[in-house]
Amino acid sequence: MPGRNLTREEARARARILSVEDYDVRLDVTTDSSETFHSETVLRFTSREAGASTFVDLLAPRVHEVVLNGRPLDPDKVFDGTRVAIEDLVEGANELRVVASCAYSRTGEGLHRFVDPVDEQVYLYTQYEPADSRRVFANFEQPDLKASFRFSVTAPEHWQVVSNSTTPASVPVREGVARWDFAPTPRISTYLTAVVAGPYHAVFDSYTSADGLVVPLGGFCRASLASAFDHAEIFEVTKQGLDLFHDRFGFAYPFGKYDQLFVPEYNLGAMENPGAVTFTEEFVFRSKVTDSAREGRANVVLHEMAHMWFGDLVTPRWWDDLWLKESFADFMGAYAQGAATRWTGAWTSFAARRKDWAYRQDQLPTTHPIVAVVDDLEDAKLNFDGITYAKGASVLKQLVAYVGEDAFFAGARSYFHKHAWGNTTLGDFLNALEETSGRDLTSWSADWLETSGVNTLRPSIETDADGVVTSFAVLQEALPAFPTLRPHRIAIGLYDGPERVARVEVDVVGERTEVPELVGRTRTPLILLNDDDLTYAKVRFDERSWQAVLESLGDLDSSLARALCWGAAWDMTRDGELPASEYLALVLRHAGRESDVGVVQKLQTQVKTGLDRYTDPAFRAEGLRLLAAGSLAELRAATPGGDHQLAWARSLASASSSITELAFLRDLLTGEEQVPGLTVDAELRWTLLLALCAGGAADEPDILAELDRDGTAAGHRHAAECRAARPTPEAKAEAWRLAVESDELPNATLGAVLAGFSTPGQEELTDPYTDRYFAALTRVWQDRSIEIARRVVVALYPSGRIDPDTLRRTDDWIAAAEPVPALKRLVVECRDDVARALKARKRDHRD
Repeated sequence: MPGRNLTREEARARARILSVEDYDVRLDVTTDSSETFHSETVLRFTSREAGASTFVDLLAPRVHEVVLNGRPLDPDKVFDGTRVAIEDLVEGANELRVVASCAYSRTGEGLHRFVDPVDEQVYLYTQYEPADSRRVFANFEQPDLKASFRFSVTAPEHWQVVSNSTTPASVPVREGVARWDFAPTPRISTYLTAVVAGPYHAVFDSYTSADGLVVPLGGFCRASLASAFDHAEIFEVTKQGLDLFHDRFGFAYPFGKYDQLFVPEYNLGAMENPGAVTFTEEFVFRSKVTDSAREGRANVVLHEMAHMWFGDLVTPRWWDDLWLKESFADFMGAYAQGAATRWTGAWTSFAARRKDWAYRQDQLPTTHPIVAVVDDLEDAKLNFDGITYAKGASVLKQLVAYVGEDAFFAGARSYFHKHAWGNTTLGDFLNALEETSGRDLTSWSADWLETSGVNTLRPSIETDADGVVTSFAVLQEALPAFPTLRPHRIAIGLYDGPERVARVEVDVVGERTEVPELVGRTRTPLILLNDDDLTYAKVRFDERSWQAVLESLGDLDSSLARALCWGAAWDMTRDGELPASEYLALVLRHAGRESDVGVVQKLQTQVKTGLDRYTDPAFRAEGLRLLAAGSLAELRAATPGGDHQLAWARSLASASSSITELAFLRDLLTGEEQVPGLTVDAELRWTLLLALCAGGAADEPDILAELDRDGTAAGHRHAAECRAARPTPEAKAEAWRLAVESDELPNATLGAVLAGFSTPGQEELTDPYTDRYFAALTRVWQDRSIEIARRVVVALYPSGRIDPDTLRRTDDWIAAAEPVPALKRLVVECRDDVARALKARKRDHRD
């Protein structure tokens, strides 16, 4: 991606000489073609130096005009495809006008154009973070050059057109065409601007705060999804979140209206564009979902809302302080959900899902501190990861416990009022918190924010003949590569049967921390470190506690305690301490009694991963049979029509591989077999058909028949995955062509093809592509956008071929190709997954 990158030093140099006043951006999506649109930008900025030279960012196929301070410049000389060079700036006020034809995106970056296959209507939306607004208009693409933006959009007159500011009345331009002239925004960063346009279905409501602030609310989705749009629940969560954030932050919502737009082919869960938050339309549930899916959507709604303060009002100066928005939003999303909505068990979901992401990321050789060194935009893109989000949120949860909730939110209020509409670094927030808490956070920051790796905590327990504890200590370990031993505030729970009978809190410091409060007590069967999940650390059990987990995990009353035990067991499996086959047995024994369906779904995903990657290959077929049989039993036993029934139906589909199992799925699909209460709706039908295609029990006629039933965008995407998952050389060849040798697929369809190509258990079919994969890597990275290249690099890595030869071939490629850092990081992480799987398989090996 030469020329598309921007280094931190380039950004600093530009910020030293410039400040930006405002932008006038005129977009016309009616005049060019289905490939490009008209973009005209006027930038007004101040130079601190006479005669200075700099550049403006723009990714566009054609530039028609460049005018600097009234002086026309030759576009062919000043525009190189990625930057517009500007020289001889005057000291003080400058004005630049750039007129270009910019390209519509099919990758979800820039201005994405989507045609709905149901009604052939066109839908547009923008997605910029970290640096794709330059695909839509010329600008200074870095977060610390904030400005006010005035957008004008010309579009078909029947469309909805939304931006950060309140939508104005449209002005007729010509027959069938109108223009929307938006009011200027407050000072925000370029990546936070947004335009969404198309014949969207729209619903409206309003929120009124306790002190009388009225915030208009809007909800938008494609017209063909209108019947599935449960806007009432979304607005309810929105109002609950605004209530809580107003109370905790002490700073009124600063962006006027609050629109939430659910858009197609979206790369992310959501994006915090102020006043115009975009979400993946996967959150518009067209088929039955479990309550865990609704909980997840609510969490994302609250996460993005927290960004209105953490990230939008106050923005990190550069991407190395990305945590100042993402860690805080992740923490506040879970906090607000637990405190303000019906999902009071939000921290259980956080422990089961988000922290697992963080622990995995933090054990890769490419792990980084929460406050990372980000040299350029490619680094920034890859740091939207489990460290920045979930580890950061976990650490903030501990920080709140350390300084106190009142002091934490008092610090946040001070931070917002002092830095509103500006940019900040780590020190700015720590200073605010030190003032309100009275604590010196220097050492805390050094231990938790500025070092990498995850600690492991183990209990050391000695008892006398009567079972009375004579010695209790917490042992802390760190990996040699990341040796920091951190201070941990933890709770220790003592469980006798399903109930916790005692709880103590202790500060763990160094390699060994004595816990005298537990000496003299009769020990209980289960002793759980980090009960209530106060800190960020892996935990292990003493022998007696592990036996209690094996026998009684499903009996524990506390959903959070169960989630912590499940998490520790899975981590032991990934670390090669617990054979994957034993983890399967644990799941089959206790998951059926797990009341939290979100935890159940996570267990189902993990146990399938364990069978695909961590078990002895000789056991995989038997393991899948056991999982399928267990899933079928739980499916039949589950409450008809309930969430658990749906979860076990999906688990059955993922595990089925034998002729008998696939025949049962076929009968469910055709209706010849029925399970009372189970609705085989559109999404479940595609789940069943995917399993049939991957198992060789369905082919193109079946896919076409299903497309006749469901010709929606989701249906076409599912069909693409089904085709690529078929176990034939021809299917893999076509999938490879579409993914690597062509760029004809939009982002969402590409993701489906990649998933189908990489179906576990089909390594004999994908092995011939290993050499082609390594040969194509550099070209893919150079020719594709970073988002698409990242997907291809990770999905097509031969991760299913778990043997030393895969490691050797990877090492040989790294040595010969000398890839750029971002590409190398992705490949190294894929390699590490194979190395970890080799270790786990060795632990599970059967003679």
